Amino acid sequence: MAVQEGNLQAPTRHPIDWKNPDFYSENSLMEELERVYDICHGCRRCVSLCHAFPTLFDLVDESPTYEVDGVEKADFWKVVDHCYLCDLCYMTKCPYTPPHEWNVDFPHLMLRAKAVKYKKGDMPLRDKILTSTDAVGSIAGIPVVAGVVNAANKAKPTRKLLQSVLGVHADARLPEYHSNTMRKRLKGHVGATAEGEPAGPTTGKVALFATCYGNRNEPPIGEDLVAVFEHNGIPVTLAQKEQCCGMPKLELGNLEAVEQAMQANIPELARLVDEGWDIVAPVPSCALMFKQELPLLFPDNSQVEKVSKAIYDPFEYLFLRNKHGKLKTDFKQPLGKVAYHAACHQRVQNVGAKTREVLSLIPDTEIESIERCSGHDGTYAVKKEFHETSMKIVRPVVNRVKKAEADHYGSDCPMAGNHIAHGMADGSRTEHPMELLRKAYGI
Repeated sequence: MAVQEGNLQAPTRHPIDWKNPDFYSENSLMEELERVYDICHGCRRCVSLCHAFPTLFDLVDESPTYEVDGVEKADFWKVVDHCYLCDLCYMTKCPYTPPHEWNVDFPHLMLRAKAVKYKKGDMPLRDKILTSTDAVGSIAGIPVVAGVVNAANKAKPTRKLLQSVLGVHADARLPEYHSNTMRKRLKGHVGATAEGEPAGPTTGKVALFATCYGNRNEPPIGEDLVAVFEHNGIPVTLAQKEQCCGMPKLELGNLEAVEQAMQANIPELARLVDEGWDIVAPVPSCALMFKQELPLLFPDNSQVEKVSKAIYDPFEYLFLRNKHGKLKTDFKQPLGKVAYHAACHQRVQNVGAKTREVLSLIPDTEIESIERCSGHDGTYAVKKEFHETSMKIVRPVVNRVKKAEADHYGSDCPMAGNHIAHGMADGSRTEHPMELLRKAYGI
């Protein structure tokens, strides 16, 4: 029977069988890597997405057979190391995703490889530290310590030492830490109760999952979100407690740590859903974690499924409110031209270009949308061995921003936005779309 070229059906995801002992079998993994690598080699449609695919294709082209069977198995890991699970190959490029019979899920195969690597103990201390966001943030966020850490992260001698000792690139832009966290700034909203006005699938009241990055590194995003939502008559409460969503540990391959994070977060979020609250997360990666990854890792957990159905990207939520006539359009300030970078982890949520559509409601505002990976990934761009590659990946985005000659630029992902600003190298400042929306409202 002839194999159908391409896949005309919408891609579907299978649960991740990560508790099956065979999941961690290196021999089984290598067989599957070779199978999928061979399919990718014959297709090559993903060559422009990230550096994992050019790495694979270079390995094949430089092998004695010019095929995957000529690549040393030890070199398979080089491809894995360059994958940061953005998911774009699966959602936007690959013609062989399930239900196609070849059943290619490249990102989750890379996740399996990372899990095998982590289980073997083949993981630098640096990577474990960088993904321990709660532990690092709790120390770096202490009032006096925050100032010291932020100053040290900008000092060249300290950064050179950090590169030599820990492998964090001396030129990589590191996030600032705030002792005045989002939770402190919004403490009056913790445990708040209110009635919302339902519209469409929304209840009209939201619980904000602050996220570890939003809480300690970008607290103004939470303030902007609350201001915009409350201006639109949407009450906001802050979850009583939270810890990291688990995405950094997922990218590390530490699935046991992901399970621990799930067990800490899901009961609180599920309780809020039971009380009638919708959930929003200001960082796309965190929303994606609850929407997609946790349900695939824990397919039999009803609370995980409940939270997955109730969590929204903030602009997805505002778009739905507008669709049902519940979004205010009393904008007071036009934005001019905005170069808007659509974050990968927002794009793969399959909600459409909702940020662009909401910002387009602002009079005398032109949105230049950029749908290309920034190459940051949270930790990839700061690692000594990957930073220069990340700067190459972001270069087309930076060039688009410069060419647009926009009045504002930014991304739904604050890390991507800061990485773009780093690439601009002109001292300009990235602005989160929620900040721009608040500015347009004049609130």
